[in-house]
Amino acid sequence: MKRLFGYVGRLKWQIVIASVIKVIGTALDLVIPLILAHILNDIVPTGDLGQTVFWGVLMIAASVFALLLSVFANRAASGIASDCTQRLRHDLFARISYLSSGQVDEITIASLESRLTVDTYNVNQMIAMSLRLGIRAPILFVGGIVMAAVLDWRLTLVLLATLPFLYFVVYKSSKAGIPLYILLQKKTDDFTRVVREDTAGIRVIKALSKGDYENARFDAANRDAITVEKKAGITMAKINPLTTFILNAGMCAVIAAGAFFVSKELSQAGTVIAFLSYFTIIASALINISRIFVNISKGAASMKRIDDVLSQNPALRLDKEDLLPDRRRPFLEFSHVSFSYGKTKVLDDISFTLEKGETLGIIGGTGVGKSTILQLLMRFYDTDEGEILIEGVNVKNIPTKTLRRRFGVVFQNDFLFADSIRENINFGRDLPDAAIEAAAKDASAADFIAERPGGMDAKLAIKGADLSGGQKQRLLIARALAARPEILVLDDASSALDYKTDANVRRAIAAHFAGTTTVIVAQRVSAIAHANRILVIADGRIIGDGNHEALLASCPVYREISQSQMGGAILD
Repeated sequence: MKRLFGYVGRLKWQIVIASVIKVIGTALDLVIPLILAHILNDIVPTGDLGQTVFWGVLMIAASVFALLLSVFANRAASGIASDCTQRLRHDLFARISYLSSGQVDEITIASLESRLTVDTYNVNQMIAMSLRLGIRAPILFVGGIVMAAVLDWRLTLVLLATLPFLYFVVYKSSKAGIPLYILLQKKTDDFTRVVREDTAGIRVIKALSKGDYENARFDAANRDAITVEKKAGITMAKINPLTTFILNAGMCAVIAAGAFFVSKELSQAGTVIAFLSYFTIIASALINISRIFVNISKGAASMKRIDDVLSQNPALRLDKEDLLPDRRRPFLEFSHVSFSYGKTKVLDDISFTLEKGETLGIIGGTGVGKSTILQLLMRFYDTDEGEILIEGVNVKNIPTKTLRRRFGVVFQNDFLFADSIRENINFGRDLPDAAIEAAAKDASAADFIAERPGGMDAKLAIKGADLSGGQKQRLLIARALAARPEILVLDDASSALDYKTDANVRRAIAAHFAGTTTVIVAQRVSAIAHANRILVIADGRIIGDGNHEALLASCPVYREISQSQMGGAILD
């Protein structure tokens, strides 16, 4: 919560002004029953109609001003809460954007989405309610007791006898509620993860007729979340009925005591009526205080989860900034690199070099570590052992932004967003139109782009759902080529392309990007047969290293793959 105070503190003057207005409006609410008692006890018995009208108009004026001031203060509270939440979401999104892949794996994407949406909403509600009711309710509660004591101290003692019971109910319920809300948010993360998986894989689910299976999985996650939500709701819901019961019992006691005091001429009827108004105000304030506790319980649990992300230290730190290239070293070098995901070793003693402008192909079975090599190269993860150098400089010594600007990348599960084709290729880099169009041509995407209404300015559906798999891949390749990168990384980027289109793309890259160093991960031999060097990976180790012809002669695994796919031939 300390971090939240920093966000709220930036708006301290707005909060002070809104609080002063709220205090004045609340004070007017407290004066109204006192005026009522004065009218009933002092004015009505005299029969002075003028005085009765005067004090009645004064009551109405106090009510109207209290209403207007309360509306203004509540609008200000909503604005302050929205401003704080906007800043909090911005900082949270920025921190998420710079988390390392390992940190994202640990927290999970589903949980990050939940923290950015549900948790920030809960914090917003907590701030808004605290500003709206957190000032008004305590003032009404304390002020109501003070004003009631001014009217009749005997009746006030009856009222105060209920407070220990009320405190016990609110304290116990709130203490039990916060851990439940923290658990609820974890269950919400699990629920969100299942929804993400099902929506992303809806076509596969339908194709394999696994709707019933996924419905059962969804129901299980939903049921877990609802069970905890019910428990938290029931725990916190006890506050309102119990406080209402205690207050109603107290009011009955006040009425009975008031009737007794009036009969003994120790009090007046007007005083008892006004006292009951204060009792109602105090009861309403206590109910609102209980609502605040419920809201704070949710908000505090959510803020803790947000703070866990904002407190994450950069996992990929800059060892020392070293941008002086060593031209005597190979352009790209892996030296005895090993890496594990948790306890699972993925790469073991990987070493190779690549000169500038050369092409490296990487091939092997599924899950052997091919894509991990690319992620280490771009420093999404850090190596467990060994080092990776570009122009003789360890990637750990290159600022992340500087490092990644050198790359053009197409990943296996890359994305297109709902915008124009031009902007999907440009990707916010302010590239000239000529570069975008040239990249589309090199990626063999120009023809199908021209056929779409609007051409480059045609809008795509979300995730490029209105494109074929091959069209998506060609746009992604165009995006990678558009900024003319030093290093081009293609992770199974041609799997949806036919052999002819794949060959055309390779020829265009060879002709127009001769100075670009290219690293290709592929399942098809045809995509890497032209490479200067090919690595065959199995169980995280290099079992074959050489060009196409050399591997056909020396590596049985590569030869088997090549024969099974194309009979050992090379398609140009």
